[in-house]
Amino acid sequence: MNSDSDLQIAGDILEVQHLLQPAREHPSTVSEFVGLARSIAADRARWAGIVQYDSASRWYHRLHQGPGYEVWLLSWVPGQGSGLHDHGLSAGVLTVLEGELTERTERGARSLGAGAQRAFAPGYVHEVVNDSLEPAVSLHIYYPGLTEMPMHATQSAPTAVDAVPA
Repeated sequence: MNSDSDLQIAGDILEVQHLLQPAREHPSTVSEFVGLARSIAADRARWAGIVQYDSASRWYHRLHQGPGYEVWLLSWVPGQGSGLHDHGLSAGVLTVLEGELTERTERGARSLGAGAQRAFAPGYVHEVVNDSLEPAVSLHIYYPGLTEMPMHATQSAPTAVDAVPA
């Protein structure tokens, strides 16, 4: 018995039906989307052979689509960036798979190395840039799927552009 708690489990905990819910086929909560990103990141065979690097423009590829969400794979050569933007009505999870990216917001800059994750709400304004000397790869999950990516000049009014993942 744990002396720090009065709680004890009596009987077979596996008989408590609400604890035995099957895993969902598709994520629906922030933690489930973060978990999906982590599982894809861990499955290098699923994404590493697809990645391409383009010095003229950022490369991106829709890796997966489910009901109400999209999973995008992006590569970043040194110096490439997204520009200051938000994701309209979409929330998301950004996961760095390889290399290092810098995320800039009005609150400052943050270095994101391989394995780093950022979950963000709709309307979150940021810029993602590869400030390093090596290429980087990132995974982006948007829910609902990305339909717009308004660009921001600095802190002025956003200008809508076609949806390009970032």
